[in-house]
Amino acid sequence: MYAIFKDGGHQYKAEVGRELYVDVREIEPGTDLVLENILAVSDSENEILKIGQPYVEGAKIVAEVLCKAKGPKLVIRWFRRRKNSKKKTGHRQTYIKIKVKEIIAD
Repeated sequence: MYAIFKDGGHQYKAEVGRELYVDVREIEPGTDLVLENILAVSDSENEILKIGQPYVEGAKIVAEVLCKAKGPKLVIRWFRRRKNSKKKTGHRQTYIKIKVKEIIAD
C-alpha cells in the first residue's frame, strides 16, 4: 500500500516503513505527525487506486518524527564581468525526517 501526499508545495510517495524528509515545522522528535492532504491511495493487494478531487476523503498518514536534519549546502555565485562585482552566498534548507507508521484509507 502506498499513498501520494502533498506537503509544502511538494508531492511525496509514502509507504509503510519508509523514511522521508519533509518541510520543517515546530514539532518535537518522537511525536506523531498526521498528514491529511492525501492526493491518491493505492491498495497493492486489490490493485485499487483511489484518486482524490483534490484530496481523498477520510484518508490520512500517521508518521513518527525522527529528527531535524539539514539538506545539502547550495552555493550561489553572483558575478558581473569587467565590473569587479562578485558575491558568494550559501543556503542550507532545514527538514524534518519522518518514518511512515500507517496509511489509513477509509
